[in-house]
Order: sequence, then structure tokens, then C-alpha cells
Amino acid sequence: MIEDYKIETQCVHVGHKPDSATNSRAVPIHRTSSFVFNDTEHAANLFSLKEFGNIYTRVMNPTHDILEQRMAAVEGGAAALAVASGTAAVFNTIVNICSQGEEIISANNLYGGSYTMFDSILPQFGIKVKLVDPRDSNNFDVAVSEKTRAIFVETIGNPVLEFTDISAVAKIAQKHNIPLIVDGTFTTPFLLKTIDFGADIVINSLTKWIGGHGTGLGGIVVDAGKFNWQDPKFKLFNEPDPSYHDIRYAHDLGDLNPVAFIMRLRLVPLRNLGACISPDNAWMFLQGLETLPLRMERHSENAFAVANHLKDHSKVDWVRYPGLNDDPACPVANKYLTKGFGGMVVFGIKGGYETGKKFVNSLNLFSHLANVGDAKSLVLHPSSTSHSQLSEEQQLSSGLTPDLVRLSVGIEHIDDIISDLEHAFALI
Repeated sequence: MIEDYKIETQCVHVGHKPDSATNSRAVPIHRTSSFVFNDTEHAANLFSLKEFGNIYTRVMNPTHDILEQRMAAVEGGAAALAVASGTAAVFNTIVNICSQGEEIISANNLYGGSYTMFDSILPQFGIKVKLVDPRDSNNFDVAVSEKTRAIFVETIGNPVLEFTDISAVAKIAQKHNIPLIVDGTFTTPFLLKTIDFGADIVINSLTKWIGGHGTGLGGIVVDAGKFNWQDPKFKLFNEPDPSYHDIRYAHDLGDLNPVAFIMRLRLVPLRNLGACISPDNAWMFLQGLETLPLRMERHSENAFAVANHLKDHSKVDWVRYPGLNDDPACPVANKYLTKGFGGMVVFGIKGGYETGKKFVNSLNLFSHLANVGDAKSLVLHPSSTSHSQLSEEQQLSSGLTPDLVRLSVGIEHIDDIISDLEHAFALI
């Protein structure tokens, strides 16, 4: 049984067997926009949900399906939906739950794009987001109101690397009967299965460590299949949907009621807003997923070594890495992470950003770009790039200082990584 396999095996095998028509062992790429119906009855049954199958690649595709099955398995969830990007996964998740006049509560230590979406874009649609400091889980409890429909956190906040106490926040969500949405991109399901600690919905940017090679864009949403959407306050799941046969998603799906969230996500936001992933990108992420456990072990090992090297460096003011014993996030991270602490290290360079610019420009092995989770080592100055749309006050409130340099530590030999860092330090 799939659920009996270890994650290393699931990453390679779930969702696919050798093709019966050709005996091909590799996963095929189904490059097609649409699929032929057997007859008019078959077509009508597909559109009315009387039977399930492929209609149009915007909604589902056999290559997507393998990726979705595999990611649901490795996260310990019941169902998954792949979309065009991690940002699309976040946006579609929120609008799949909230209507105008409703709200979510979110941690404030977010990736810059998510922060802007929550602070500036969702309010345009009448969805309010309350941003709170996640270092004290009680802040989420205090912020809940009768309009609250979800709580959103990242496992490791980007870019300051604070670690969220998932279980504590999950208890608050359960207390108020609202789902906990967790962005697990920085930990991946190999380091942390957040569903085991109370997450109801898990989001990953496939672009990062799961893909692992900086070759494609994609995101995925995994439904734990445990949340009861029949609570009347979730109007989108309990009132008839006039755009789709007046279906009530929390009531009318029969055996699929437990995954009502993913079903509505597929049939409404994905089908009608169109943030679909391409079959080619889905295939690339399947290739990356096969080696995720091996790479995460090396990423974590290398990042830990880099953090220790920088810790007492004469040209470094401070270092953040959840695996360092004296890091503020370490006590919480130690509760959850047993296989490693991830591939991200951030530090404050003496002399501030003007000095940091010369440092970044002097690196040879590290690529200066706006991504993380690549097999190659990457570097960025977030306050002037990925988080530059935030005001100085917003940056500081989430812990982002102008001197912060972000390292996404790759899988190269650790001696070469440290040598490149020292080469750049020597020039400042």
C-alpha cells in the first residue's frame, strides 16, 4: 500500500505505473489542450460530475494527475491540485474560502509577494487580512472575529527565517473551527509534514526545492481532507453554486465530500480564472520530486555548515538559521524538524547594504537572482528586491533589515561554497 511506503519511495513511485500501451517506464508528458469524449452521454456525464475524467488541460491532465497524487501522498493529504505558481496557489486558496466582507488572519513574516497580495490586493475584492506577529501564537487567537475564515502561516518565514509553532496555531484554528493554511515551501514535505501537526491545507511553491533546478514555475495545494466545511459560515461550500448546477460542495459530492475544498478549487477558481500549470512544468516537477529527499539532506547539511562559518565571522553582525542552538527560532524548530533545518541562511553584513552590494557582486559561485531552492547556490538582498514593494516600516515590522543578505545554499561541495563566500568577504 502507498501509505506504507517511506517518503523516499513515495517521491519516486506514487501515481504512476509503466504505460500499458507502450511499456514505457517514464512518466509521459501529455501535451494536449483537450480530450476526446466517447460519445455525447460521456461528455454530459463529465460536465455534470456523474463520472470523472479528462475534459480540458486547464482543469486537469494525466501528467498533472500524477504530480497531484504524488504530492498528496508525500504530504499525508487526501487530494491535491497543481497550479501555475506558488503565488497562484495562495490566491486561489484564499478566494476559494472567502467572500466579500470576510477575512483571514496571517503571520506578518511573509514572502514579499504574499505580503503585497494580503495587504493591497485582496482588500480590493473586499477580503480583509489581519497581519500578526507569529512568534506569539496567542496573537492569532486575539485577532479572530466572527468574519474570520482561515489562518495563514509559513513554516519558515521568508526571509527572516522565524519558525512558526504549527501545533499551537492549529489548536487556535480548531478552537474557532476555521482551517489552518500552511505554506510549507521552505521546509518541503521531506523535512516537515505539517498535516501531521494540524494543517488543513498545505501550499508549496513547486518552483523551489521540489522542482529543485530553477527550470519551471508551479505551485500546489494539498487538502488534508479533515476539515468540516459544512459549518454554515463557509457560504461558498454550503450555498448552491449557480455557476455549476447549484451544487453545494460540502454536501453534494458523495464520497468526495471530505475533499470538498480541492473539488471546489478545481471547479471554480482554476476552471474559471485559469491559473493552470503546463504539462511540461508538471513533468519537470515530477523529475525533481524523485530526488527531493537526497537534495534536502545536502541543502540542510551545507546550510548548517555555512551558518556556523558565518556565526563568528569578523565581517558579519548577525546570522539567522533555525538549526543554530542560539538562534531565536531553534527551540520551536527543534520540536518539528528531525531531518535538517533547510537550505536558507540569512545574515547581516557589517557596513550595511552599500558594503553588501560589493559582497554580492564579488561572488562567483553564488548566482545573484530572485529565487530560492535551486541546486545551485543563490544570493539576494531582499529589502531592495523581493520585498522592495513593502514600506520601510512594513519591512522592519516583519524583521527585515536593510543589511540582510539572503543565501539559498545549494548542493555544491561545501568547501567551494565557503571559499566563494570568503573570496567576496576579502574584497569588502
